[in-house]
Amino acid sequence: MRELMRAAVRLHVLHHAAEEDIHGAWMSEELANHGYSISPGTLYPTLHRMEQDGLLVSRQEVVGGRPRRVYRATTAGLDALAEGRRSIAELAAEVLPTSPKENPHE
Repeated sequence: MRELMRAAVRLHVLHHAAEEDIHGAWMSEELANHGYSISPGTLYPTLHRMEQDGLLVSRQEVVGGRPRRVYRATTAGLDALAEGRRSIAELAAEVLPTSPKENPHE
């Protein structure tokens, strides 16, 4: 399950980075709003790893006199996001019941 949660976080990051520039503090808040409890010590290495993997590109900005690293999805990141969305849709279609009463174990 841990790997599934890690993949969900990465897809969430890609989703937002595909729509607009993101930064770590904002992404941390966004993930928390969706129930993810991710420390900066986990999130920032994840963003750096995604950049090393070619899924994100970053640049340095100065906001309010402070430096901030801003991320955006690359073409490879967009491809990974599309693949992830297809996988989630397929998984959901198979494992989620179509109606609340549908339970094969009852």
